[in-house]
Formats: sequence, C-alpha cells, structure tokens
Amino acid sequence: MKVIAFYKPYGVLTAFRDLEGRPTLKEYIPLPGIYPAGRLDLDSEGLLILSDDGRLIHLLTDPRHRIPKTYFVQVEGKITPEALAALQRGVEVKGKKTRRCEALIIPQPDLPPRSKPVTPHDETTWLRLVLQEGRKRQIRHMTAAIGFPTLRLVRVAIGPITLEGLQPGEWRELKDEEVRRLWEYGQSNRRV
Repeated sequence: MKVIAFYKPYGVLTAFRDLEGRPTLKEYIPLPGIYPAGRLDLDSEGLLILSDDGRLIHLLTDPRHRIPKTYFVQVEGKITPEALAALQRGVEVKGKKTRRCEALIIPQPDLPPRSKPVTPHDETTWLRLVLQEGRKRQIRHMTAAIGFPTLRLVRVAIGPITLEGLQPGEWRELKDEEVRRLWEYGQSNRRV
C-alpha cells in the first residue's frame, strides 16, 4: 500500500490530467495508481493525502468518520466576535447548515509565499478552522456567509498528519505508524 502526503501549491488542479492544460498532480507526483483522498480547489493550497488503497481513501473522505481537517484561512476585514461565533455554530450554505466547527483567530502563520500573492483591499484576519465535513468550497462559502471573504486558504492537517517538513510541490511517503494512526483515528471518530 502506498500513502503519501503532498503539499499542493496554489494553482494546481487536484487531478492527474486536465483537458484545459492547467497544472495537475502529475507534474509533481510520478507514482502510478494513486488517487487523492478528497480535494483542494485550484485556488487553495496545502495537505493532500493520496493512496492506492480505496478503503483508506473512503475512510478519509466519508463524513461519518469525522476526520478533522485543519485550515489556516486569511479573510478580508477584521472579523467580529459575532461572526466567529456564527462560524463555530455553523452557518447556512446553499440551504443547509454546516456542522459546528472550531474557529479561532490566530496570528499570521509562517507559511511559504504563494505564487500569486494575496492583495487585500483592507486589513485581514487569519483564522484556524477545524472541520469534520468537506463540502465543495465550504470554507469560502462559510466566510462569505458571515461577510468576510476568503483570500487565502491552506489545509495544514488531516487528522494527525500535517504539512510539517514539506514545502509547496513536495511530497513524502507516510510511515506505517502514521497510516496506522489515520486508521485508528477514523475508526474511533466514526458516527453512524
């Protein structure tokens, strides 16, 4: 079984080919037969886990396993305590309320510069969000719903696996112990 952690750069599609000619995972990961467990949008960055084990991919993507995914999110504006509390409670996105999540204001994190720098019109706030679900563009929709558009989004952890030691475009194979911890984490958090 192959399992890797990859730091997806900004502007890279979470796929191995693209009919429009955009940069893809194929340009960074020369391993055949592995697939991403979930995805990050073209304009998002950070941790992807890829594997050739369909059961592990299912464990990481099925919301019943409640694997937490941690993000550093830069939003436009100085976020209010009320807006932060709304994120924590869950907000209405496309007619459905998001699950409760952890949401904290943090100092600007030490992240590698993005290939296309963020150019805010106003002051910004950095947040640490921990979600246990993953709808399409969910964080961007959540922050927009409370009036603070997302400028930069970086996934820094999936369960116990982090970006530590990786730079954008780099990957490493997970150790057996790390894969075992992912399985244990997913099984212990499972909700039916």
